[in-house]
Amino acid sequence: MKMTGAQIICEGLVKEGVEVIFGFPGGAVLPLYDTLARYPQLRHILVRHEQGAAHAADSYARATGKVGVCIATSGPGATNLVTGIANAHLDSSPVVAITGQVARPFIGKDAFQEVDISGITLPITKHNYLVLDVGSLAKIVKEAFYLARTGRPGPILIDVPRDVFIEQTEFNYPSQVDLPGYKPTLQGHPAQIKKAAKLINEAQRPLIIGGRGIIISGAYAELKQLAETAQIPVITTLLGIGCFPESHILSFGMLGMHGMAYANMAVAAADVIIAIGMRFDDRATGKVSEFAPHASIIHIDIDPAEIGKNVPVVVPIVGDAKLVLNALNKLIISTEHIDWFQQLEGWRREHPSTAIRDCEGLLPQLVIRKIYEVTQGEAIIVTGVGQNQMWAAQHYCYDKPNSLISSGGLGTMGFELPAAIGAKVGCPDTTVWCIAGDGGFQMTIQELATIVQEKLAVKIAIINNAYLGMVRQWQELFYGRRYVATPLSSPDFVKIAEAYGIPGLRVRHKEEVVPAIEQAMAERGPFLIDFVVEPEENVYPMVVPGAALTEVLEAPKKEAKAVSDSAKLPVSNI
Repeated sequence: MKMTGAQIICEGLVKEGVEVIFGFPGGAVLPLYDTLARYPQLRHILVRHEQGAAHAADSYARATGKVGVCIATSGPGATNLVTGIANAHLDSSPVVAITGQVARPFIGKDAFQEVDISGITLPITKHNYLVLDVGSLAKIVKEAFYLARTGRPGPILIDVPRDVFIEQTEFNYPSQVDLPGYKPTLQGHPAQIKKAAKLINEAQRPLIIGGRGIIISGAYAELKQLAETAQIPVITTLLGIGCFPESHILSFGMLGMHGMAYANMAVAAADVIIAIGMRFDDRATGKVSEFAPHASIIHIDIDPAEIGKNVPVVVPIVGDAKLVLNALNKLIISTEHIDWFQQLEGWRREHPSTAIRDCEGLLPQLVIRKIYEVTQGEAIIVTGVGQNQMWAAQHYCYDKPNSLISSGGLGTMGFELPAAIGAKVGCPDTTVWCIAGDGGFQMTIQELATIVQEKLAVKIAIINNAYLGMVRQWQELFYGRRYVATPLSSPDFVKIAEAYGIPGLRVRHKEEVVPAIEQAMAERGPFLIDFVVEPEENVYPMVVPGAALTEVLEAPKKEAKAVSDSAKLPVSNI
């Protein structure tokens, strides 16, 4: 059967199980949009900016485990995807981006809305294609989805000239891919797994660092078995949050620049570290030369390029986290580390990193904690970047995988609102809270229209401190309180929400917080709350850039009076 290039793409999307596409039309992709009308099984969501399409597809992929799909036209449409593609690349999200391109005779001639988007995105995609022959299109679509979802997931870009969308060819969709140079290693090397087991069984102060790779591979049960069998405390990276239940007695929170002080101390004191599906990025390690000085490090990762890249490793294991842990668990003996746990619990008592001080004003930490209490942890939290992101990571308890969706590696302001759309589309029966800063929220505020158009019951909490908060915090601590370009004049967010047809409230006082959250939860559609919080509240703990993890700044002593337990949240027994 002969089909046009546009039909081939739609047929390929259907065969790959795609149900949702996020996009914005334009001249170069009009043939594809015209064809989409014949495929009602492909739900298209019109965003208000192409960056929103990429972020929504990214978040949809994280929330569902499926491949997210976004579409943009040539030129500025394609370049508007770049930030979202880079975000998906650094956070290992499976996304297929389809862009239009000028017709083949005009490529390289600076035609209207022509950019070399395959060249631009070469460093930020797992792979990309410029389709010059419609006969290769079906094979390319099949390969794109295979590459996006296998091995270490990542974004794939398919750039399609306008005339390729229109040209016809025989349609034969491949049943499998043939990529001789692409063979992800899934099973860990048995000898390396034996070495790791020996180190773990002999360790006196073992520690697990869980990263996003655990979530991607679905290795939750295997991780829990390892931790419980060998009685190993578990800490996580920012994107690893949710890979291990945070209410578990073995959970000791997040490490890194704004991680728990006691988690960072555990890294410094450990004699064996089992790092699983994480990159040892600078925000997690602090000063690399002083990271885990007493530990033999076991690093399990599906991407061999990550092993040894930043931190020396004693036992490298390349493979899928779920399969490697399954093999490793067979060699682990039941152990107790009573002295080690007593030490960690002592540090947790002495350094109450998640205590919320008593304050007359409204503290952002309290807002996050109350959202947790009202939702009882049964929500997906999607955050922006900066202070709101760190408070959301610290003060909500994540017991389920994929319950925190955030921009990690790229740190993208404006991620939160379109990402909340993607999460809600992917998980319509789950409560989704968008935690936003007043600065980042305004970068993609136009996606409120998408929320209304699609009737998405996203709940929005703006942490409004009238500053670009994290930058202001750095200016306070390191630049003599010279607040240059960080004081923020914002619009009336409640009126803006109402203009889009979304009900909203402004909250200034502690006693108003819970009733407002409950009202938002009771609303069947979207709801926005503008929380006007203390303007110069800082995120603590904090490790100064370039410092060791143990050189942690904690909340000033005058702020030590707490209104909550020093531990993050009550823990359960094993």
